[in-house]
Amino acid sequence: VQLQASGGGLVQAGGSLRLSCAASGRTLSSYGMGWFRLAPGKEREFVAAISWSAKRTRYADSVKGRFTISRDNAKNTVYLQMISLKPEDTAVYYCAAAEGYSDYALSSGTNYDYWGQGTLVTVSS
Repeated sequence: VQLQASGGGLVQAGGSLRLSCAASGRTLSSYGMGWFRLAPGKEREFVAAISWSAKRTRYADSVKGRFTISRDNAKNTVYLQMISLKPEDTAVYYCAAAEGYSDYALSSGTNYDYWGQGTLVTVSS
């Protein structure tokens, strides 16, 4: 499966963005999906995850209440709605797919088999 992330950009603190992750090659019905981010000088960080049915979601403490992960299986797309953005949210955001974990919302990057190319989010203060 190929993943294409988009929607990043430059936004002021307090602003909002919605990231999209479009999949091609295979349907996402067999995959749990997640978003991770990588900021300069930091390790990759889990952001949010969602099961295929969307019954299970999981968020990093740092984004709870501000970010919402969702998916549209008919469009083979996963979204990350981000509000109340902070400068510390600045990072390259990656979407990822975990094959065989459709009923799970996984926070460990090691469980993910496919990764998108990343989209840059910059939050200015």
